[in-house]
Amino acid sequence: MNATRFASALAVLAMLAGCMTARHSAPVSDRTQQTPVKPAVKPAPVAAPVAGSADPRPEFYTVKKGDTLYTIALDHGLDYKELAEWNNLDNPNVIRVDRQLRLRAPAPASTVVTAPLKAPPKVEGRPVGGAPSVAGANDAIKSQPKGVKVPYSDQALAQLSGQVQTKPVVTPVVPPVAKTEVRPDEKLAASEDDEKIDWGWPATGKLLSTFNESTNLKGIGIPGKLGQAVIASAPGKVLYSGDGIRGYGKLVIIKHNKVFLSVYAHNSQLLVKEGQTVVKGQKIADMGASDSDQVKLHFEIRRFGKPIDPLTLLPG
Repeated sequence: MNATRFASALAVLAMLAGCMTARHSAPVSDRTQQTPVKPAVKPAPVAAPVAGSADPRPEFYTVKKGDTLYTIALDHGLDYKELAEWNNLDNPNVIRVDRQLRLRAPAPASTVVTAPLKAPPKVEGRPVGGAPSVAGANDAIKSQPKGVKVPYSDQALAQLSGQVQTKPVVTPVVPPVAKTEVRPDEKLAASEDDEKIDWGWPATGKLLSTFNESTNLKGIGIPGKLGQAVIASAPGKVLYSGDGIRGYGKLVIIKHNKVFLSVYAHNSQLLVKEGQTVVKGQKIADMGASDSDQVKLHFEIRRFGKPIDPLTLLPG
């Protein structure tokens, strides 16, 4: 028996040893090496700015030697009267060198008027047929009035009817909302209508000179006869009519919109006044030779005050 038990024990030990050698160890993962996480959502691309007719003029201009308020206004496509008003200039003929001039209207001071809120009147509750109830400041719950039995009579009915009070209607006082004023210079971009003007020739005749930016020829020259008609190239408002700009003689400047203005120089006689509204084809001056060596019309078209070639806009 002992030999049989010993043999059985050896068999069991042999089986356990085989199971232990056949067991595999569990895989171990290395947590120090992690796959980088990719962003789930890509950033949206930034839209490119839309090309428009933005106003290129600066907000301020420093006066240089030889400048006048008229030339500064012309070079920036502005009305010299508004320019003087924006900068508190009593005399447009006197400006100091190195002074900074504002080229845009200053922002108006906004005034906000508010009305104080009125507290609604206190409503006092009275029980019917009893003394008025007085509630403390910290009372959260008010007791109901107690019912009182009285014998019926006309006097008692009148007394009860007179003690019934209605709750007053309280109308809340709403303070007025301040109006927001829009600055004149906040709308700086030109619309498509401002860019599309039906231009016409300011005078008849052959070209004497053409636009050349390198030689400082800011417009075109049209020769003619003394007293020949000079007409408005497009409808607009007369910004300037006079001879205060050196090199232009008797001059007319017409502003057509917030983008374009036109210039008519060397006239012998001016037929329009500042602030006057003109239509296309209207006679505005007689051709002459003021501040010129011959009878001719010097004509310019300016965009935001900068001269451009009139032949790119005139018909034919």
